[in-house]
Order: sequence, then C-alpha cells, then structure tokens
Amino acid sequence: MKKRIYRVRTQYIFEGVFEVVGESREEARQKVIQDCGMVMGGNIQSTLPDEEINWAFSTQPEVRTGQITVQEEQTK
Repeated sequence: MKKRIYRVRTQYIFEGVFEVVGESREEARQKVIQDCGMVMGGNIQSTLPDEEINWAFSTQPEVRTGQITVQEEQTK
C-alpha cells in the first residue's frame, strides 16, 4: 500500500490572561497586542517591565483540526 502525505489544518489555542498596568482599558489592550505574545517552541513573553505585567496561561492548548487533504502519494 502506498503511503500518502496529508495536510491537516490545525489550530492550537492557548487561553489565559495578561494583567497589565495602564491608564485605560484601551491602553491595556494595546500593550497586550503590541508587547505580549508567545514564541513557537518557547514561552509566553513580554517586552514590558516586570512590574507592569503578570500572566497566567494553561500549558496545555486546546487542539482543533479541520480540513484534511491529500498532498501527494509517496512511491517508496
């Protein structure tokens, strides 16, 4: 039987909270959008000073799969 290569559309969803210091909701929102994130294969990160940020995230993401398509058949 020939093996095939499949493309599986996948989402990893990490959910948590960032606690940031700000003068308004919009400022807090902008700080999270601009200064906080996650590095693939790494950790939650922020460029904000430690006294302005705290976070709590689950280390186990929700995994969702979607459409699966055949990319090609292998001949080996």
